[in-house]
Amino acid sequence: MKKILTVLILCFGLFAQAVAQDGTDSAKNEAPARKFARATFNSTKIINMQSVEIVSKGSLQFLISHHLSYLWNKDAGSQNVAQFFGLNSGVAHTYMSFDYSPLKFMNVGVALAGSSQYEGFLKFRILRQQTGLKNIPVSVAWYSMMHINTAKDPDVEFTANKLAFMNQLLIARKFSNKFSLQLMPTWIHFNVVPYGINNSNEVFSLGIAGKYKATSKLNITLEYARQLNMYENLISKNGAIVNYHPDLLSAGIELNTGNHLFQFYIGSTTDGSAIDQLARNNSRIKDGNFAFGFTINRTMSIKK
Repeated sequence: MKKILTVLILCFGLFAQAVAQDGTDSAKNEAPARKFARATFNSTKIINMQSVEIVSKGSLQFLISHHLSYLWNKDAGSQNVAQFFGLNSGVAHTYMSFDYSPLKFMNVGVALAGSSQYEGFLKFRILRQQTGLKNIPVSVAWYSMMHINTAKDPDVEFTANKLAFMNQLLIARKFSNKFSLQLMPTWIHFNVVPYGINNSNEVFSLGIAGKYKATSKLNITLEYARQLNMYENLISKNGAIVNYHPDLLSAGIELNTGNHLFQFYIGSTTDGSAIDQLARNNSRIKDGNFAFGFTINRTMSIKK
């Protein structure tokens, strides 16, 4: 009798353990899957500003941009038509960059920013918008860039004095399959103030950008940034009063062919570098100082 009871208890224990294990496996299987927001934006840059996107691990992104002359210069008269609204003026500011991703959460890159300017940068993914196992409502990234102007300047003797730095916190949300929005608080530091000793080394800016997916291959993009300080009544090195324009506005379209992303846009800047666009903008929106630009973006997988 005792042997039978022992066998029954043992069988019950094994059965209970099996049921418990099945319950655990079932709970695991029923746990909500993690779903990431993908393609919040279609490039590492929206138009002129950085996006929360980074290049996938082991991939290299090549990006080349051209910012042309103003579509209409109020003092140019008929030359605006002769130059085909800035497209045939013979003037273009070129920006060319290479982004590589050694890790799935980080990009490193270098850029030729035009007019003897060079840049090196890092971008880190901090949070990624997701639902399911975790609910994170936004994607967050951090962008840091070092900028150097190598043009000869008799008033700037030391290389360190030619450096400037930019840091951006990028906060984005993909609200639906069609609409994404991003905020971009920005801090720019100049080692030497380019406008005179009476002005600050620090420039602060706040930007907002959006993307609307019109079709599977066509997106509409928009950017606006406002410089918060250091743009009025500045003192130049010659003692003259300098005024910059604090508003940067751009609108464009994106065409995705699968292998390339083509971006065409009109914006209130002719500069290629974000340092110049956000801290030294000479284009006045009220005067219609808008210029055409385009960017070609190609990403290649170079390491599996």
